[in-house]
Amino acid sequence: MEDVMKKRGNCLMVYVPKELDHHFARQITDSVDKELEKGQIRQLVFDFSQTAFMDSSGIGMLMGRYRMLRYSGGKVTAIHVSDRIYRLMRLSGIYKYIEISQETVWHQRKR
Repeated sequence: MEDVMKKRGNCLMVYVPKELDHHFARQITDSVDKELEKGQIRQLVFDFSQTAFMDSSGIGMLMGRYRMLRYSGGKVTAIHVSDRIYRLMRLSGIYKYIEISQETVWHQRKR
């Protein structure tokens, strides 16, 4: 999973796969939690530019990382969110806790 994460200072960028289901949510959770446990990350950015599908396990994964970072004063952001994923995030209420952007924040990673 290291190929889907990129660290810059105290910010960790996570490139979310095309389908964020239970299987991938578990993998991302395990990898991100290892980095968060080191105590150096203050901003966690999830890049949804390649994501076409997300189910409730994706929402749970995002909320779990939000809870972990909240205690250390950190922040979770979702960027490059498609209209479809954005609607799901709005319906779930997660927008109240994490910043959601449909615009480019970092240069998009070449794949």
